[in-house]
Amino acid sequence: MLRALCLTLILLPGLALSQETAPTEPPMTLERLANIVLALDPDLVVRGPALEFTLDDIPVVVIADPGADRMRAMVPIASAEGLTVDDMMRMMQANFDSALDARYAVAHGRLWGVFIHPLSPLEKDQLLSGLVQTITVAKTYGSAYTGGAAIFGGGDSNGIYQDLLDELRKKGQEL
Repeated sequence: MLRALCLTLILLPGLALSQETAPTEPPMTLERLANIVLALDPDLVVRGPALEFTLDDIPVVVIADPGADRMRAMVPIASAEGLTVDDMMRMMQANFDSALDARYAVAHGRLWGVFIHPLSPLEKDQLLSGLVQTITVAKTYGSAYTGGAAIFGGGDSNGIYQDLLDELRKKGQEL
């Protein structure tokens, strides 16, 4: 029954289910974004459409472009100069399954953790979650390469984590 319902919803995109919906938040604006961030860090610095602040001792920059209806939260991780092919491969694997809504990115000679989202539909909890994930990909670069506790699955990260677990188990048997 559930499978038939799922197939119906996939095959008939015009089908609308009638149900009550929860009230939505007002559209995200640069002013609303700044007020949310100001509550997180009273030392917020506003430079035009850029918000600079610190969370958990990590510098964060959020840039919003209302005209394009986009926002981007960025956390510097390291210089991109020394990145190896293996580093890049691991980051791309993490972008697929373990970085969640955050991503590893390279721009202007630097490795970044980023969260990118349309501005107006962004809800407060989505912003907060995106900021946490972005900080987490920065903190776990070089080790777990994760945006949080979950792994989407279907990628390579589970196998890599399993290999590490197997290796640790073997070492445990040798002791």
